[in-house]
Amino acid sequence: MASRYRHFRARSLKAMFKAHAAIYELSDGRIGAYSAGLPMLLLSVTGRKSGETRTTALVYFQDGDSYVVVGSDGAAKRDPQWWKNLQVDPMGAIRVGRKKLEVKATLATGAERERLWEIGKTVNPMWSKYQARTERELPVVMLTPRKTDA
Repeated sequence: MASRYRHFRARSLKAMFKAHAAIYELSDGRIGAYSAGLPMLLLSVTGRKSGETRTTALVYFQDGDSYVVVGSDGAAKRDPQWWKNLQVDPMGAIRVGRKKLEVKATLATGAERERLWEIGKTVNPMWSKYQARTERELPVVMLTPRKTDA
């Protein structure tokens, strides 16, 4: 019974997040930039198997020019699909409110990861709870805007 509940919960959350991303995009970033008081961005990446664009709403914080996200996936045993896709092709795009940016993803490691993790735990305390519930180290990913010639 618990397994059936977890499956239903996971499917419900996936549908809710998909709806959030759709509203965020359709409103041109006017609705959805915050959810439950947390700042949200839309991350669009190329699917490593399908080649199709996949968009996910994620909690983020800024560190300098970079937007930092955490691959918590609700304490799942495996990394989220968006991170697996970025490992194959680190180029993506984000929407932060009404602003759209082309970005390159980089995994934070060592002291940099620890520094960003400490900041992130204050932005979204759930990340600490998720980390405690899974054996994998949650990836801390920096999304840095790509420089464009203007």
